[in-house]
Amino acid sequence: MKKLVLSGMAVGFATALAASTAWADITIAVVGPITGQYAAFGEQMKKGAEMAVADVNAAGGIGGEKVVLEVGDDACDPKQAVAVANQMASKGVKFIAGHFCSGSSIPASKVYEEEGILQVSPASTNPKFTDEGGWNVARVCGRDDAQGIVAGNFLAMNYKDKKIAIIDDKTAYGKGLADETRKALNAAGGKEAMNESYTAGEKDYTALVSKMKEAGIDVVYVGGYHTEGGLILRQLREQGSQALMISGDAFVTDEFWTITGPSGEGTIMTFAPDPQKFDSAKAVVQKFKDSGYNPEGYTLYTYAAVQAYQQAVAAAGGAGDNKKLAEWLRAGNTLKTVLGDLSLNEKGDIKDAKYVWYKWHDGKYAEDAELNK
Repeated sequence: MKKLVLSGMAVGFATALAASTAWADITIAVVGPITGQYAAFGEQMKKGAEMAVADVNAAGGIGGEKVVLEVGDDACDPKQAVAVANQMASKGVKFIAGHFCSGSSIPASKVYEEEGILQVSPASTNPKFTDEGGWNVARVCGRDDAQGIVAGNFLAMNYKDKKIAIIDDKTAYGKGLADETRKALNAAGGKEAMNESYTAGEKDYTALVSKMKEAGIDVVYVGGYHTEGGLILRQLREQGSQALMISGDAFVTDEFWTITGPSGEGTIMTFAPDPQKFDSAKAVVQKFKDSGYNPEGYTLYTYAAVQAYQQAVAAAGGAGDNKKLAEWLRAGNTLKTVLGDLSLNEKGDIKDAKYVWYKWHDGKYAEDAELNK
């Protein structure tokens, strides 16, 4: 058994797996919203996977075999996600870094389970993905019940005497996050003044905005994505409402400000601590920036999903048995990733996932020291 060792930064590709028998190129895939209204996140995922695969191959591949990357587009549509999952299975894909939307990851995971494909999502946060998932699922991001506790407690602590509206887009992600936030708010002694749902993909939210303005809403918590959230916020400002908008990780993209303009000023959201600041990501972040790309949002999470797969293959002694790989990932072993050292529990969830507060200011978002005291 031979080993190829890289000097310098150990980001999970330091040891390439050697095997006693050779196999064909290993095909993996990244699947997310490459097109559609959430395509900004699909680009993050694609860029992260491409860089990770390039680094794997530069280090000798896996067991000396080249890794080939397929790209699948689910447009965050559940039906399309299932179709893409079947397409990937027909192409002999061994591993999926994806999907982005929980509403896509959950149904697609059933196809992958039947086909023996390992799936590690960099972004799907709905608890059902792992709580009700098969042997083949894991994620390198947190869960909405953890994120919702942070948001709900924050609302109860700071806005208990204000009128809070909790709105959601009816998706697995958006509704799930809103439900968890509401649950935490209520458990902490707070009570929302309004609960509403809206339809994703629309452009005119005048009726919802008018209802919130007439009710004198002070704070709007959005369980949903930046596209609709940005439009709702802009329309609130157009109607004269100065309500504070709060949301979750789906607002972590520069595209939010493109939609809102100055109306986005002061918007806050929860997300994991910024991995771009981690020593473990320093070299990779620099490579992205040298290429002219800002690895925001879920770029590094997708890179980390590929790292998790590479290390599981190395530990299991080959890419042939995905159940073995899944067992290793879920056994609490330490994963060396751009996100730092991670370990997963028996469900495939990160142990001790953390969330902090970010704030939009002057067209940029960043962790807010005052909110995170």
